[in-house]
Amino acid sequence: MHKTAGQRDPAAAFPLAHGRDDAGERRQANRAVAVSAVGLAATGLVELLLAVVTGSVGLLGDAIHNLSDVSTSAVVFLGFRLSRRLPSERYPYGLERAEDLAGIGIAVVVWASAVFAGYESVRKLIEHGHTDHIAAGIAGAMLGIAGNQIVARYKLSVGKRINSGTLIADARHSWLDALSSAGALAGLVAVALGQPWGDAVAGIAVTGFICHVGYEVTRDVVHRLADGVDPEIVTVAEEASGSVPGVVHAHARARWTGRTLRVEIEGWVNPELTARECDAIGHLVADQVSRRVPAAGSLTWIARAGPADPGC
Repeated sequence: MHKTAGQRDPAAAFPLAHGRDDAGERRQANRAVAVSAVGLAATGLVELLLAVVTGSVGLLGDAIHNLSDVSTSAVVFLGFRLSRRLPSERYPYGLERAEDLAGIGIAVVVWASAVFAGYESVRKLIEHGHTDHIAAGIAGAMLGIAGNQIVARYKLSVGKRINSGTLIADARHSWLDALSSAGALAGLVAVALGQPWGDAVAGIAVTGFICHVGYEVTRDVVHRLADGVDPEIVTVAEEASGSVPGVVHAHARARWTGRTLRVEIEGWVNPELTARECDAIGHLVADQVSRRVPAAGSLTWIARAGPADPGC
């Protein structure tokens, strides 16, 4: 006796046609993190040395921010390592969320950098601190701009290629460092032109840049952890599923776990269909979703018996 759609198991997972090279993506991510950490460490140490020599708080804030990127790189690396864990009874989806949780570490470091840079800048402005060796400071700020732009572009490219929200957030952090370096440069130029307060004001401006990116990084991390997705993903997934013969109505949900976009489709079908026929429809749905939603990495098909009420 055949099982009908109303009697079958409620859900089934189907492989998508465009399988991901997860191991290759992890290698790319780890390489991006390692290369950027080395580059930022070198840039930050040079800037820190020049900040001590010149007494520039703008350059000091930029140096601390660059060196903080090295610590966030370590957090990102840890997140990628933990996300390799296989699913278990305690963690049925594995630890892919570790990549998203690593984003929290990045946000914390960004905000801590903002507090430190802001404190030092306000203190220098109040105490009328001096800045020396302006040319050396300008060279250090220019080095910061170049180094951070290169690192940010590299990490952003890899992050988008492998759909890593954490790596993209880390790239934005590095992009901010380039802007903060530009702010430090502007302050030093102002000092060179006879405006001694320029460096302290630049430090405050750098703090503003840091706060802006801190807000963006925090917003993106919270969005992912709260299972937020682009509404268009759900709309397209429902349209793709509904276009499959035999699917009367489809309802989709989606969420990110690390770099994996998990899509769940509830499809209402003829209650007289057998389990085999429902599975066949599920495979067709998986094929359509993989074509229309290329970012999808996992699909769960749930067959519901009977015509659906579109108002439900």
